[in-house]
Amino acid sequence: MIRTIKKMIFAWRFRRAVRSANELSAMFGCRYYVISLNGSLKVVPKKTIKELIRRKRFKKGVTVETIERHALYITR
Repeated sequence: MIRTIKKMIFAWRFRRAVRSANELSAMFGCRYYVISLNGSLKVVPKKTIKELIRRKRFKKGVTVETIERHALYITR
């Protein structure tokens, strides 16, 4: 029962994040990713991901391509 409720909450948050990513992509014309950061879903543009990699926010060796492979959703 608890697992079902957790799955429903995750699905609701995921749909909301995807909708937000699609709206932002249509508005600004750049690629957005829905990724899991620190246990929550984040909608992040590709430009910001590049900046976070340069600032060493991710582990050493992480590239945009690895984040793309692990992203839950990619616009466009």
